[in-house]
Amino acid sequence: MPLHGEYEPSTQSWVAEQVAEYERSGGTRANTLRDTGLPVIVVTTRGARSGKVRKFALMRVEHDGEYALVASKGGAPDHPDWYFNVTADPTALMIQDGPEPFDAVAREVTGTEKAEWWRRAVAAYPPYAEYQEKTSREIPVLVARRAD
Repeated sequence: MPLHGEYEPSTQSWVAEQVAEYERSGGTRANTLRDTGLPVIVVTTRGARSGKVRKFALMRVEHDGEYALVASKGGAPDHPDWYFNVTADPTALMIQDGPEPFDAVAREVTGTEKAEWWRRAVAAYPPYAEYQEKTSREIPVLVARRAD
């Protein structure tokens, strides 16, 4: 079931603009991280405190129809806000990888499974390894799949 409610765009204008262009074009434009050529997906969540719909782009790390959501925040000392939104309600989630968004459910992975997804993430976006070295926190990885 699609997320409904008041949409509050990111306060970072480049993020809000990328999401808008990605959605407007059905994923044919604004589908890479700035000028890197590396693909992104658009993730929609509900704010844990505000209840508002939030959207942002994340690096595309896909394997067998599942997606890694890497809470790196560029190696900052704290988790990104979206991490708290997803973990507060892992079923209030949509992913858009191309023309149509789909409902998804997420779970945080640990141990061997996290290591496997981390390798995939670093292969897709090598700076993730630098981000982990830069911070003392362990960067969480969530895995999202289509909702049943």
